[in-house]
Amino acid sequence: MQLRDALQSAVKRLTNAHIGSPRLNAELLLMFVLNCDRAYLYAHGERPLVAGELLSYDEALAERARGVPAQYITGHQEFWGMDLVVTPAVLIPRPETEHVIETVLELAKAGAQTPNNLRIIDVGTGSGCIALALARELPDAEIHATDISGAALEIARANASRHQLDTRIHFHEIDLLAGLTGQFDFVVSNPPYVGEWEADTVEAQVRKFEPRHAVFGGQTGLEIIRDLTPQAHRVLKPGGWLVMEIGHSSYEQVREALKKWQEVRATKDLQGIRRVIAARR
Repeated sequence: MQLRDALQSAVKRLTNAHIGSPRLNAELLLMFVLNCDRAYLYAHGERPLVAGELLSYDEALAERARGVPAQYITGHQEFWGMDLVVTPAVLIPRPETEHVIETVLELAKAGAQTPNNLRIIDVGTGSGCIALALARELPDAEIHATDISGAALEIARANASRHQLDTRIHFHEIDLLAGLTGQFDFVVSNPPYVGEWEADTVEAQVRKFEPRHAVFGGQTGLEIIRDLTPQAHRVLKPGGWLVMEIGHSSYEQVREALKKWQEVRATKDLQGIRRVIAARR
C-alpha cells in the first residue's frame, strides 16, 4: 500500500471512530511510525509501506481509535519548545500551562529579587514540564520539584536528563510540600482542579487514560488547592509568590481561598479565561 492510500484509509478509520481532528492524528501517527516530518508525507505519497510499517501503523491507529491519546502512543509531547517524554504515569502537558511559565518570568523580572538568587519549587511536577521550562529560562535559579507519584518522578527525571537539566533540578517524592523546610521565592503548580462531580463532562480520553490523581482535585475540585495554599504560605519568603493554574470557572472560589494574601493577580489565556492565579505572601 502506498503512503498516500494508507493515510487516506487512516483518516476514514479515525473519523468513523469519532476521533477529533482525524487527519492531524493520522498524520501524527504515520510520522511517528516512519520517523519523519509532515513534509516527507506529502513529498513521498507514492512510497510503498513495507509490512512492518503497515503493522505498526495499524496498531497505533487501533490504540487511537479506542481513545488512547496520541501522546501516549508516540511517547512525546512538546512544551515550551522542548520535546518531553510522556507516559500514562503523567498528565499530558497542555499549551495553557505555558501561561504559568510566563507569569513566573514576568513576576521574577518585576520583583526585587534577582534571577540569580531565586529559589523555586514546582508542586506536582508530573512530566517535569514546568520545572524544566523554568530551569531553562532561569539558568541561575535553584529549582525543586515534588510529586506524590514515584512513577511520575521517573519520567520527570528522564526529561531533565534528556535536556541536560538533571543537575539543576532537585526532585522530592512527597505529598505537596509535606516536610519541606527552607524558604522559596516561588511556589508553582498545575494542581488537579477538576471536581469529581463534573467527571462526566470531562473529555473521555482524559477521564479514561490520564492519571486520575493528576486530573481530579477532590469532590469539588478545590480540595488540593486548599491544602496547598497554607503549605505554600509556610515555605514562601515574605513577598514570595504562589502561582497556580486553575479551572476555567474556579477563579472566584480560589480567590476567596487567598483572601488573606497580600496581593492576588490573574493571567488570562488566549480565550480570555483567567487560567493562572498568582498570590503574594
